[in-house]
Amino acid sequence: MSTRPVHLRPNLVEHFYAGGARIAALRGIETTSPRQPEEWLAATVSRVDDPDQGLARTVEGDVLRDLVAADPRAWTGGLGAWDGDTGLLLKLLDAGQRLPVHVHPDRAFAASHLECPYGKTESWLVLGAERDAAVYLGWSTDVDPVDVAKARDAQDSEWMLGRMHRVPVRRGDGILVPAGTAHAIGEGVFVAEAQEPTDFSILLEWSVTTSGRDDSHLGLGFDVAMQALDHAETPARRLEELIAHHDLDAPTAPATSLLPAEADPFFRIDLVADGGQVGDGFAALVVLAGEGRLRGGSGTVDVRAGDALAVPAAFGTWRVEGDVRLLAARPGTETPRREGPRG
Repeated sequence: MSTRPVHLRPNLVEHFYAGGARIAALRGIETTSPRQPEEWLAATVSRVDDPDQGLARTVEGDVLRDLVAADPRAWTGGLGAWDGDTGLLLKLLDAGQRLPVHVHPDRAFAASHLECPYGKTESWLVLGAERDAAVYLGWSTDVDPVDVAKARDAQDSEWMLGRMHRVPVRRGDGILVPAGTAHAIGEGVFVAEAQEPTDFSILLEWSVTTSGRDDSHLGLGFDVAMQALDHAETPARRLEELIAHHDLDAPTAPATSLLPAEADPFFRIDLVADGGQVGDGFAALVVLAGEGRLRGGSGTVDVRAGDALAVPAAFGTWRVEGDVRLLAARPGTETPRREGPRG
């Protein structure tokens, strides 16, 4: 029975866009190419186009998905839609260039068209941002589906970006990106991204990637795929609801939620410092600074800056001890459960 947290190997993912240096600096590792802008932490899901890429391994070499599948009750307490599912994917993402305008499907669309109970609502916790860095989130005005399709087919980036909210960001911003919302991360933005555990992306703008039109609609064709996109304006007041801010470096409460409360059904990210206590359940961790230990029902585990860990539900309610500060990502309150017994 799995009862103790496990340390994870580095898990950098090759991608079409540049980046990765800030991940390497945080984690104390080296990149092997200029295009390793993502690390998938505690991932039990793989890239949609490469089933061997993305899966996390422990430092001993075990595939985390296999450990979870072998003992689901201990790892997730019964959550999860399939064997090995934890209900969560946590990434580090270092955008060395602007990412394309794209959208993710919601759960209803994914269930109808992709045979999956998860969509891809996601969130960005900004760990670093260059001067004048920004993200693009939602339409600033209602857009006509015909006009969006024309801009997509022409790969008219100026048209798309010109009708989206450009949101300047700084370290400590926590941003919820609901499924269906057009979005893009700008160059120079470094985030921890908690999301539903899928790799579903519909590209409106593939010209800035190594993908083409045929790779951009999840194999559904654009007539179907574009039904996942919300064409309505995201009003300014709505934009404010999607963004929270916390000082990640100032003295803090032992455990502080970093995302808008609207994220809770899907996932949660907490900043946890000395004395902070985290409820039982699966968690993916990355240590931002310092060193100390995790104390749970089956003992203690030492941690230090740069570590990444997966914490099983069987570790119980646990707390942080020592001069250490970490991020703890957990599944949401509406994570699917499989029917019937789970180990």
